[in-house]
Amino acid sequence: MSLYRLKSRFQALLRPATSALARRGVTANQVTLSAALGSVLVGGIIAANATTRWLFALIPLWFLVRMALNAIDGMLAREFNQSSSLGAYLNEISDVVSDAALYLPFALVAPFGALWVGIVIFLSALSEFVGVLGPAVGASRRYDGPMGKSDRALVFGALGLTVAIVASLPQWLAWVMPAMALLLCLTIVNRVRAGLRESRGPCPS
Repeated sequence: MSLYRLKSRFQALLRPATSALARRGVTANQVTLSAALGSVLVGGIIAANATTRWLFALIPLWFLVRMALNAIDGMLAREFNQSSSLGAYLNEISDVVSDAALYLPFALVAPFGALWVGIVIFLSALSEFVGVLGPAVGASRRYDGPMGKSDRALVFGALGLTVAIVASLPQWLAWVMPAMALLLCLTIVNRVRAGLRESRGPCPS
């Protein structure tokens, strides 16, 4: 319940800016694409300059900006009659692309490595794909955890801040990516099970 209150308060703070954007003719799809392009740009800059550690501080900062943009595009769609089938596609595709772009720079940081970061990127995309399949089986879009989009943003944001502050990460942090991969597998299973359970409806008494 507290998370819902926090979300509504966050949206309330952004509502004046959302209204101003709507008056200027900015669309939800434009905001969605801007968030994705910004994520690719931030991820690309950091990956191209991975030895410049302070740049990794941009990751938690951009996650906050992206969260605001995601809230704004949702309000534009719902409150200003901008919902569309194209927007639904763009929302899902841009989230997967944005996540991959922001996770990728960590493949260049020891002790993580390309293999485990690549596995996490793949499983993250697969978990979102499984969530989107909910309506295809008669269920809702599934957001079950324990390693959903917001959880991953929290982990990678904290890692980005740590990389920016600590010049050389301790070797024991290598377990973070395998742990995330394991939690993502559990997330995928939970979303499939919840979708199947919802699609079947309540059992007759």
